[in-house]
Amino acid sequence: MGATFVRGDLLTMEHAGLCRDIDVVFHAAALSSPWGLRAAFQRINVDATRELLTAARAAGASNFVFVSSPSVYAAMKDQPGLTETSPLPPRALNAYAATKRIGEGIVLAANTVSFRTASIRPRALIGPDDAVLLPRILALVSRGWFPLFRGGRGLVELTDVRDAAHALVSADRNREQAGGKVINISGGKPTAVIDLARSLGEALGRTMKLRAIPMPVARSLAAAMESVCSVLPGRPEPKLTTYGIATLAYTQTFDLTRARDLLGYAPQHDAVDTARTLATRGAGANS
Repeated sequence: MGATFVRGDLLTMEHAGLCRDIDVVFHAAALSSPWGLRAAFQRINVDATRELLTAARAAGASNFVFVSSPSVYAAMKDQPGLTETSPLPPRALNAYAATKRIGEGIVLAANTVSFRTASIRPRALIGPDDAVLLPRILALVSRGWFPLFRGGRGLVELTDVRDAAHALVSADRNREQAGGKVINISGGKPTAVIDLARSLGEALGRTMKLRAIPMPVARSLAAAMESVCSVLPGRPEPKLTTYGIATLAYTQTFDLTRARDLLGYAPQHDAVDTARTLATRGAGANS
């Protein structure tokens, strides 16, 4: 498609060279995981973001579009119809959410008339290269059972990566309107967790057993697992985390008015269908 691919590590490579003769920087590199050392998240999600932002501005770029995350809203409560002005929780549920929030603040504070910056928050990205969300859900579904918190009635909004990419490009094309702002992006189709689990189980040809887990039990289990894994060699990711419970137990949906008004954004792809298709392809590849 005319792009030049340069392989590198933002933690070690020279940022000035990356940004030379570049008009707009789309910064999507991040450590995205529900678990890990705070220092690792800090280095890539905060420090490298600051360094790349500084390099882009010094090199004469005129726009910097940052990929943030609605994980900054994550909390143990239902949150329907979130807007960009909805209050964020006083304490982040994990290091990923905490550092993305800090990185976002650094980016937005750099916005000027000659150097526009914007922060796009795409929710629950689904695409062929996803290594975070869909693989974890499919791992549960593939076992033939799925944990249900609060009856599985919590609503999630998946986002097809193609819609997210369109939003990023639109943030550049509408840089004057988007400059200095955070913009939520989602697929705009709330889906109950129980329906998502059943749909993916059907795509995999699995008969699902849905197991109800009381919230007090789930939270105690997550706390215990996190405590144990934090002291084990290599700090392996717990099977259950507090952040994971928040994601699967509680509603988090979005009012996309700002995305529509500033970017002309409207989802074009059904992310649940995309997830089903990717699940089927994965099952075929593994059979």
